Amino acid sequence: MGAFHVAIPARAGSSRLPGKALADLGGKPMLQWVYEKACAAGATDVSIATDDERIAAAARTFGAAVRITSALHASGTDRIAELAVIEGWPDSDIVVNVQGDEPLIPPANIAQVAALLNAYAEAAVATLSTAIASPEEFLDPNAVKVVTDQRGRALYFSRAPIPLHRDGAPAGAAGVRSFEGARRHVGLYAYRVAALRMLTGLAPTPLERAEKLEQLRALEHGLVIQVAEAREPPGPDVNTPEDLRRVAALIG
Repeated sequence: MGAFHVAIPARAGSSRLPGKALADLGGKPMLQWVYEKACAAGATDVSIATDDERIAAAARTFGAAVRITSALHASGTDRIAELAVIEGWPDSDIVVNVQGDEPLIPPANIAQVAALLNAYAEAAVATLSTAIASPEEFLDPNAVKVVTDQRGRALYFSRAPIPLHRDGAPAGAAGVRSFEGARRHVGLYAYRVAALRMLTGLAPTPLERAEKLEQLRALEHGLVIQVAEAREPPGPDVNTPEDLRRVAALIG
C-alpha cells in the first residue's frame, strides 16, 4: 500500500446532537476515539479539520494535528478539500475521509479503502459496502444501497431498495420478500486529491439533490467509484443521544 492521508472533518454544529465531537465516551471525547482509530490505520498523517476553536483546542490536548477551516462548508468533503489546499497535497495523493462521528470505525477498513483506490488507477474515488441483513434494512431509506458492475465499479447509490427483485416483490417494494445480493453502502471514502478538488468545485447535480447523496455528483460527472466488501463490520456512527448511549455501552 502506498502513502495516504487521513482527514477527519469535525464541525461544531449538529442539529440532533449539539457538540457531539466532544461528547464524552468512556472518559475521552468522541473525536479522540476516531483519531486513535485513524492513527492505527497506517496513514502517512492524520489531520482534523474543524471550524471551531473549542474542538481544535481539545484535539491538541490528545496530540492531533489540527487545521481551522471555514465555517461556511456545506459538507465534510468541502472541508477536506480546503485542508488539501492548506496542506499543499499533490493531485495524485490519496486522502481518506473519516467521519468524526464514527468512534468504532475499524482501522482495517480505513487502510482497505486507501489500498483499493491505489490499486485502481482509473478510479477517482473508492468506498466500501456490506451485505444487507434484513428486509427492514433493505427498505430503510437511511440505509443507502449501492449496485456495482462486474468489476466493482458503482453504477448507482440510492435510498430506495435496489436491486428490487420483481418476483420477490409482487406487491411492490413495501411487500418485498427477497433482498438477495443487496449491498449497503459504508460511508467511508478515499479520494484522489485532484478528484476531490474537482467535485467540490461543481454544483450539486439533479440525482444528488433528489436522493440527498453527495456521491452521486461523482457518478453524474462520469467519475469511477470503486467499491469493495468491507474487511470488517463497520461500527455504528453517532447522530443522536440514543446512538451515543449505545456506543458508550459497546465501549464499556
